Amino acid sequence: MIAARDNDRHFTPEEYFSWEEKQLEKHELIDGRVYAMSGGTQNHSAIAINFLLSIRSHLRGSNCNVFNSDLKVNILNTPNYTYPDVSVTCDNRDRENAIYITYPCLIVEVLSDSTEAYDRGKKFEKYRRNPNLIDYVLASSDEVAIDIYHKNDAGEWVILSYREGERVEFQSINLSLPIEQLYEEIIFERQP
Repeated sequence: MIAARDNDRHFTPEEYFSWEEKQLEKHELIDGRVYAMSGGTQNHSAIAINFLLSIRSHLRGSNCNVFNSDLKVNILNTPNYTYPDVSVTCDNRDRENAIYITYPCLIVEVLSDSTEAYDRGKKFEKYRRNPNLIDYVLASSDEVAIDIYHKNDAGEWVILSYREGERVEFQSINLSLPIEQLYEEIIFERQP
């Protein structure tokens, strides 16, 4: 989640890495500018953990790794770095750097009111340039609802929408599970 631009200074990736390790909060680097990451709700955090646990369990023993929002993703061929809620890489090149990955096959963002338009629009526009990315997952934190932007065999992006009672298909990692597993123990606030 991005809150607001932190300052007007332009950073190179090297300056950003050095600067950020001294900060108390996480910051994304987009087009030379740093953006402070805002905190999330209990539902946001719990949904991200449900994704992480389900995917980690499925990938155990494989050459793939799943990461939480503490690990940066470098947007391929750019000086931009983001903190998705969950990322998965099966690419050995991502073992070369300890502080970020560059070749994720799956990225999960848990949506909030303040970031949904950005996550669906400009952020996806940046992510989809990566030829390794197959599934870009957007999970609602207000209802049982998941949209997956999936790159098919023809290289076209299609939207797969899942709701209550359906099985979610993560084709990038060959995982199918009931959507309720990803929303386990989530209590939604009643709308007025």
